[in-house]
Amino acid sequence: MFAVTATQIDADNPLNGLTLGERPDPEAPDGWTTVTVKAAALNHHDLWSLKGVGLSADRLPMILGCDAAGVDEDGNEVIVHSVIGDPARGGGDETLDPKRSLLSETHPGTLAEKVAVPRRNLVPKPAELSFEEAACLPTAWLTAYRMLFDKAGLQPGASVLVQGAGGGVATAAIALAAAAGYRVYATSRSEAKRKRAEELGADAAFETGARLPERVDAVIETVGQATWSHSLKSLRPGGRIVVSGATSGQVPPAELNRVFFLQLQIVGSTMGTRDQLERLARFLVKTGVRPHVDRALPLSRAKEGFAAMAEGDLFGKIVFTP
Repeated sequence: MFAVTATQIDADNPLNGLTLGERPDPEAPDGWTTVTVKAAALNHHDLWSLKGVGLSADRLPMILGCDAAGVDEDGNEVIVHSVIGDPARGGGDETLDPKRSLLSETHPGTLAEKVAVPRRNLVPKPAELSFEEAACLPTAWLTAYRMLFDKAGLQPGASVLVQGAGGGVATAAIALAAAAGYRVYATSRSEAKRKRAEELGADAAFETGARLPERVDAVIETVGQATWSHSLKSLRPGGRIVVSGATSGQVPPAELNRVFFLQLQIVGSTMGTRDQLERLARFLVKTGVRPHVDRALPLSRAKEGFAAMAEGDLFGKIVFTP
């Protein structure tokens, strides 16, 4: 089968390790099944893998990709949940399983014509969602869903700041927060991305670091070091930062005086459960919200998509179709 594979680790030039070509079809052990991939989405996780983050050289070659929608062995249209873990070991939450991994870390990923996954990881794809839209959900949109509706502790009518409009999680968070009726502010260095954030439902979008009209109840933080101080300063007393990424760096000044004096909360969030993915899909059907696809490319042109993500030249998701 045709697949996109990491064949070497290069922290400085990650695309050097990207190889496109034939790979063996996946084998499904007991309790697993195979899915014929109809669409697969690209994530920063794939770039980090090529840099050696979460993927060591001894596991190469590794088919990349966490997200997919396709057809199972029985002909059902499904969305693939990419967290490989045991809910029992995580107290009912597979993302808290100490041994959990994502597809493409230990097991071959979704940027291929077929992928093998545990049977419990299949979620029915609503007919209202296209394969391309559904493929955007398992990582970025599921992460945003959990951050907003589980970790942020927001009440109806709450206010939220989404840092770094344009990225997959940030784009999803803006659309989901607007659909839920929150007051949504967004930031970006790009005027074009700020305009598109408002088109997605943000009440207002600002230059990175700009003063907001009000202090917010929660901040959705995926940028890290470059926006961290602004995130802290933008919170009301008792507010909460939910962080799921640090694309600009992982060691910002902690500003502990501000944290304890204003009783701020900092909460980590990673991915989401299978049940949350199923609820997310139903939420999109009910609200009419759909993932914004920046571009859809054939899998054979995957290097173009990786290059665009590496350069930050996107708004929303890049989707590949085998």
